[in-house]
Parts: sequence; C-alpha cells; structure tokens
Amino acid sequence: MQDLDEKGESETRSLPGINNLSLSRRLLTWGVELRGIHPVSVEDRTETQFSKIFFIWLSANTNILSFSAGTLGPVAFGLGLRDACLTILFFNLLCAAPPAYFSTWGPKLGLRQMCASRYTFGYYGVMVPSLLALVGGIGFCILNSILGGQALASVGNISWTVGIVIIAVISLVVSFCGLKVLSWSALSTPTHERKMTLTPHFRRYERLAWIPVLLVFLVAVGVGGKNFVNTPAAAPATASQILTFGATIAGFTMTWAAFGADYTAYFHPGVSSLRVFLYSYLGLNIPIITLQCLGAAAAISAPSVPDWDAGYAGGNVGGLVDGMLHPVGGFGKFLMVLLSLSVTANNAPTIYSLCMGFQTLVPPLVVVPRYVFSVFATAVIIPLSIVGQHKFYSALSNFLGLIGYWAGAWVSALFVEHLYFRKGNFANYEIRHWNVPSKLPLGAAALGASALSFALVIPSMSQVWYTGPIGRRTGDIGFEFALVVTALLYIPLRHLEKHWRGV
Repeated sequence: MQDLDEKGESETRSLPGINNLSLSRRLLTWGVELRGIHPVSVEDRTETQFSKIFFIWLSANTNILSFSAGTLGPVAFGLGLRDACLTILFFNLLCAAPPAYFSTWGPKLGLRQMCASRYTFGYYGVMVPSLLALVGGIGFCILNSILGGQALASVGNISWTVGIVIIAVISLVVSFCGLKVLSWSALSTPTHERKMTLTPHFRRYERLAWIPVLLVFLVAVGVGGKNFVNTPAAAPATASQILTFGATIAGFTMTWAAFGADYTAYFHPGVSSLRVFLYSYLGLNIPIITLQCLGAAAAISAPSVPDWDAGYAGGNVGGLVDGMLHPVGGFGKFLMVLLSLSVTANNAPTIYSLCMGFQTLVPPLVVVPRYVFSVFATAVIIPLSIVGQHKFYSALSNFLGLIGYWAGAWVSALFVEHLYFRKGNFANYEIRHWNVPSKLPLGAAALGASALSFALVIPSMSQVWYTGPIGRRTGDIGFEFALVVTALLYIPLRHLEKHWRGV
C-alpha cells in the first residue's frame, strides 16, 4: 500500500487488490469518499466554505435526541423548569468548548481526531480512547435509532423494530458516501477527485437537514405553547441534583470532541482557528440548548395535558411530540415522519467517524476502505437498538452519565499536551510520523494520568447503578475530577516519559 501523502498517488491505490481498485473507481464516480485515517495533505486541504462546520454541528444536534436529553432534568433528576434550563445552559456552554476547539485542529494537521490523539496517547495507547469513542458513538446511534423508530411508529401501523431498521438503513446510506455528502461539496475532495460530482438531492444534506426539524418544533410550540406550565419542583433543587444532571449533559455534549477534527480535515490550513471555533461552538450550542430546554418544558407540562401524557406513557419521547402535534391532525403525522428522519443527521456523521475509529483501534485495518466500516457499524447498531428499545430512559441516563468520565480525562490530556508541551504550535507535530510508533509518544503518561484520575472519579460518581461516598454528599462530580486530576498528573508523568523515551 502506498501512502496518500506521496505526490501523484491516487486515493484508490491505497486499497488492496485489483478488484477493490476497480470497485473504488466506480464508487468515486458516485461521490463516495474512500479516504480513511490517512493524513490529508496540504495540497488537498482546499475547502474554503468554512461555514459548513456550523451546519454539520447544527444538523447533527437539531433532532429528537437533544429534545429527549432535556426531559431527563425533570423526569430523572426531579428538577423544576428554571433549574433544569439553567443547568442545561451553563453545562453546555462549558462542554461545547472542547469539540469546538478540536475542530480547529483539522485544517492545521489534516488528521482525524483519534489519529491526532496519537501525539498524546501514542500509536498503541490511543487504542484505549479509540475503543471508548467507538462504544460511545455506537451508543448514540442506538439511542437515535430507538427514538427515530418510536417517532416513525407513532405515525402509522409499524412496529418500533421496523422503524429502527428504516432509520438505521437511511443513516448507512449517508455515512457510506462520506464527508462529501455530509458537507455537500466537491471542493472537499482530493485534487484528483475534484471532477466527481454528487447527485443534487445529497449535495446539501447537512446544510439543510435542520430545517424540517425546526419546522416540526415551531409547529409543536405554536399549537401547544398554551399548555406549557412551570410546575415547581416538589422541593428546591439540591447541588446533588444539579451536578448529577450536569454530568449527564457533559456526556451528551463533550463526547463530540472525539470526532471534532474529523469534519474539518479538508479545510484550507490558512483559515482562522477562531473562526472555526466560533462556527463549531455556535453550531453545537444553539440546537442543543434550545431543544434540551424545550424537552424539559414539555416533560414538566405533559401530566397536565391528556394527549401529551398519553403519548408519553412508558417514556415514549416520540409519542410526547406526537401528542403535542395532535391539534394539526394529518399534517402532524407528516411532521412526525420528518422528525423521525432527523436522527439520521446525527447518526450519519457519527458512523462516518466510527469508520476512522475502527482504523485507529486496529491499525492493520487501514487497508480496508472506509465505507466497509459503515456497513459493519450499522450491522451492530440495528440488533442492539431492537434489544434496548423498551428500556430507553434508563439506557439514556446511564449511558450519558458514564461516557462523560473518560471524555473528561481524554480531553484534559490532549489539552495539556498541546498547550503546555507543544506550546500550542501545530508546527511541533511531525505529520510524517503519524503511523510510526517509535516516533510518537509512548502514551504511558496519558494512559497513566487518565487511569489514576479514576481514584477520585469513582468515589465521586452518582449513578443509578453506583453512588460513591463523595458523590453521595455532593452529587456527581466525577467528570470534573477527571478533567482536573488528569491535567495535574499528566504534566509530571509526561516529563518523565520524555526524559526516558526522548519523544
């Protein structure tokens, strides 16, 4: 296999076998992106429509999953509307910063996010966060597929299972094609592919996918706004309730950081990092904060509205929105179809990044075309979604609470490595060493600091399945400890690693 960074080499030549080469050329003519985790050379980083990253984040988070995460505030943690919304606001403002910041790395390095993490965790050490990111990404896709299936089933006489399969297959189609479909531009392709064009109906997918969902919620609020009530919580909110719900919000938002640079690797390296950061930060916060607050308001009001309460029975979030749309009759069913399909805008970029994660987790798989992993990920997502479809709420709260811990430790290690040891200078990354284990850090410092932080993270957890002695008194502050303790431990451990290894 020849490296893609060599001049004049075609992307298709990085794939093994003559038959694969023929298939790859055919897929290129259909607009399918073939590049996996190979670095994008400076010559191929030609994208100048930088607002695309805003719309990728906007569409990925303008969906029913964001709405459902907001319902956890009152339903799972007993918060009133004011406290739930303030928690949503401030924790999202904090936790959207890492994915927005890592989005600025793509144009400068041309590396996918987990591949860039090799410069902190090492060639082999990065397999641990890659595995955790894969588990997290698949978990989000499962939750999305369940929600989309529920919403689709509320429209007609189909089961949740059939709805789940439909959602998963649509997500597969989009993710199969890759970033060129997600960001709809031939300019984001390597130079030798630029002549290829996309079919018009895919070309503007992520730029337009948020609009139908906005319409759904505008109609729902328009016809149901009079039913919103601010029922006060049974008791004033405690620090424990707020911090534990905040940990759930952190798990929802911060984990996007594991995919941050994946969607900007084709951006022109001359773009202002501040510009990419602001596009990403706003693209994340606008839909997440708005829809989570709306979800909290709807969940609090549901018991006082018979249609809403009936639809919400058993924690059916799709049924809740369907109940909100009852006054508009048949048009409401059409809107529910749009809403059910909205989760594909979240699943598609997630599955796209999962493809990169598989190759970082098992480096020999770099010779396997990226789109193969889209099919594999979908084959995993469908059965797990079907199995978990009737336990959505417990799965959502437990899953979001858990994944925030590792993300906090991973983010902290990358921040310290980049800002302290590499002086925030991307010139200090030798891109030609991206796949040379001996030229990369060993990763012992990053893994050690992350693992040792859990000596405080675990006692600070407050989950349904486990509450530590610190978490019992304060609420869940495990995510905060993961951030702070990892940073403090990483500095001395990394100095030792550099002294011993020299890299």
